[in-house]
Amino acid sequence: MKLEIVTIGTELLLGYTLDSNGAELGRALAAAGVEVVRRTSVADRPELIREAIRDALERTGAVITTGGLGPTSDDMTKTVVAALFGRPLVLDAALLAALEARFQRMGRWPMPVANRGQAEVPAGATVLPNPRGTAPGLWLEDARGRLAVLLPGVPREMRGLVVDEVLPRLIERTAAAPRRVIRSRTVRTTGIPESALAERVGPIETTLAPLTLAYLPSVYGVDLRVTAWDLGPEEAEALLDAAGRRLAQVAGEHYYGDEDTDLAAVVLDALRKGRHRLGVAESCTGGMVAERVTNIPGSSDTFIGGVVAYADVIKTAALKVPLETLAAHGAVSEATVRAMAEGAQRLFSVDSSIAVTGIAGPGGGTPEKPVGTVWLAARVHTDTRVVHRVFPGDRDEIRRRAAQAALDLLRRQLAPA
Repeated sequence: MKLEIVTIGTELLLGYTLDSNGAELGRALAAAGVEVVRRTSVADRPELIREAIRDALERTGAVITTGGLGPTSDDMTKTVVAALFGRPLVLDAALLAALEARFQRMGRWPMPVANRGQAEVPAGATVLPNPRGTAPGLWLEDARGRLAVLLPGVPREMRGLVVDEVLPRLIERTAAAPRRVIRSRTVRTTGIPESALAERVGPIETTLAPLTLAYLPSVYGVDLRVTAWDLGPEEAEALLDAAGRRLAQVAGEHYYGDEDTDLAAVVLDALRKGRHRLGVAESCTGGMVAERVTNIPGSSDTFIGGVVAYADVIKTAALKVPLETLAAHGAVSEATVRAMAEGAQRLFSVDSSIAVTGIAGPGGGTPEKPVGTVWLAARVHTDTRVVHRVFPGDRDEIRRRAAQAALDLLRRQLAPA
């Protein structure tokens, strides 16, 4: 089955709200074997909504919309779709009673008059109950086989309706056809630029067919995503498994996991296997390394603590970085980051540590040490490894890249020889 997605809301086009609904719908539909061939975002204007939905129906015969089902004047999706299908809006008595009961339970009685309009539905539409909000979903088909599914724009409500109501109906609708799926596998890499990774992967890329390959760079690294299109479930899984193994092998030391693997979780697992405990000392990252680690459930059995040694006085007082080191080499230097890593070991009585110091910008850079200059150290027992990087990006990107690189440095140090 093929369909299109239309996300509705002026805030999406102005950039005030990210279109997370479109992304979630794409993932959920692909897992059910439904191919999304186009995704369109339009403003809260009836002529634009009408055009987008009409064109989608003409191209594929099926469309899912999000947004525009609320009680206010800018919520026009239902009215537009009813007109496209030639259906009048009629009051659904059961839906009205459910809305009124909801407002009574919430202590917001009497119900605002505007919400009464949410109980009006296109004649013949199937109401998709929404226990998470006041706007129900709607499933509308006609004699021509066209399908329109209308979902609320609130992500939590949309997500619940997709799982509870939409996916089961779509699967049932396509049950007579041979089972086909669209599935993806992600191989995660870090510490290697996209172009360099492409040089490694290039020689095997054509052999991955019929799978397609996409490079997805971010501040954390480059993900390699292979996708199987319109294949049987078993064939898709076998091909994805084989491709994932080959890509991981080609990526080599830069590979750290699959799918949604968090590098911090990989580091914690390696620390546990070696029965290590971790302490961190951070300057320019301002606690981002510690945050990444403590975001992982169960990290308290390995992570002892961290210190944000932002000012030099804290580097000397808490981490015992010698004054002469700071005077001779500066806060952003190999000597200082080594001393910070050693100081974190002493402060937290641990056998492993991470240290970061750098210039995140936008000011503070010099010709010798431009903005983006970062020194990273990882220490296990008495072995300290130090790397120097100059990261691109704005202040936030530099700090996030530095935190990722610091975790990766320790991961590589802990890796079996």
